Amino acid sequence: MELSCKSEYALLALLELTAHYNGGEPLQIRQIAAEQNIPDRYLEQLLATLRRSGLVRSQRGAKGGYLLAREPWKITLLDVVSCIEGLDSQPPEPNKDPKSVEGMIVWEVWQEAGQAADAVLQKYTLQDLAEKRDSRQQLDLMYYI
Repeated sequence: MELSCKSEYALLALLELTAHYNGGEPLQIRQIAAEQNIPDRYLEQLLATLRRSGLVRSQRGAKGGYLLAREPWKITLLDVVSCIEGLDSQPPEPNKDPKSVEGMIVWEVWQEAGQAADAVLQKYTLQDLAEKRDSRQQLDLMYYI
């Protein structure tokens, strides 16, 4: 399993919004894009998708931009990846007429792997990622002193 570029950029953008969550000020696309090195146009599309799913909200006006729609500790990585990748909560059905017992076994193991991945993504929130980032940055600062 791989993390797609779309999901990675969405998570980076949401982490940037998480970093500014307590300030309550919206961030403009160009600010997020510059800070996280994401192409503006691509980010615009991702944020529109996240907005439609209720993960971010937009604010119009001169001081407008994007904000998290919910608290960062209530948005799981599974919420984000499911939104961006368009994943359905129902696992796909096996072939109606499995060609072999081996084929059915492979499908069952693949389903188990997918469920395990979902469990890990459900376990972590944007707040958890932000805390990991802050902790790592502290370690980097201490290392250089």
